[in-house]
Amino acid sequence: MIVNSTEDANKIEAFLDAMWMERGLSQNTLSAYRSDLQAFAIWLHQRQKKLVAVKRTDILSYLAARLEKGHSARSTGRFLSCVRRFYRYLLREGSIEHDPTPLIESPKIGRVLPQALTEKEVEALLAQPNVEEPIGLRDRAMIEVLYACGLRVSELIALTMDQINLKQGVVKITGKGDKERLVPLGEEAMDYLQRYLKTARPTLLKGELNDVVFPSLRGQLMTRQTFWHRIKHYAEEAGIKKHLSPHTLRHCFATHLLNHGADLRVVQMLLGHSNLSTTQIYTHVAQARLQELHAAHHPRG
Repeated sequence: MIVNSTEDANKIEAFLDAMWMERGLSQNTLSAYRSDLQAFAIWLHQRQKKLVAVKRTDILSYLAARLEKGHSARSTGRFLSCVRRFYRYLLREGSIEHDPTPLIESPKIGRVLPQALTEKEVEALLAQPNVEEPIGLRDRAMIEVLYACGLRVSELIALTMDQINLKQGVVKITGKGDKERLVPLGEEAMDYLQRYLKTARPTLLKGELNDVVFPSLRGQLMTRQTFWHRIKHYAEEAGIKKHLSPHTLRHCFATHLLNHGADLRVVQMLLGHSNLSTTQIYTHVAQARLQELHAAHHPRG
């Protein structure tokens, strides 16, 4: 996607640089913002307008056009979050005199409960990699760490050796907004991680100097897509029919902790959530699971 106006393109890139420097937004978020703003700029160009000359009515017209094309309320909400930040930035920089976004309401987004695997399904998933082979041992160690620590996939693949403390049994994670947190590994994850680091990782690196914990077959940083394809493959092998997302094991981590009585604020810290309200969605998942168990096993369920 190419923005027709050089001025618009420059404004977008300057805004993204500012968001990265000031707010520490992830590359995934910045990429989504770039796509949203570029699409908006192209739509405006077709109407002989530029980003700096936008009015509230232009944004409302664009939102209507998005809805006609079938865009979801969630993606529209993301676009509005992006465009609000963009025009606040332009106002601050003196590129515009008035912010066109304050009176635009966000679309109502239903509370979507994340789908988590049962503990038995997680065990079945973990059992699929062939740990007698370097790549299988790497994958088993990755899934164990992902489930034990509740990491985001992007955090997992970016792990470097200096983030792991095997003596204390913790990993140091730098999450969204460059916020650091220490997360315990647990015995199973520690065991597979130590085995992997001792035997499989040197084989995968093939003599290359690289600080990444879980390299690809080429000895380089693995992509999110590659790891996600591995997860889906193992899920199919385990006979898991549920819809999976890259965050599925993170959801399992939170839900299973709450099912076993963990404090919500502890789960919040382990997940790296800034607000407790973000973590509270998992209490609904845990309660739903308890209701299922009650209905299945109580004589008057």
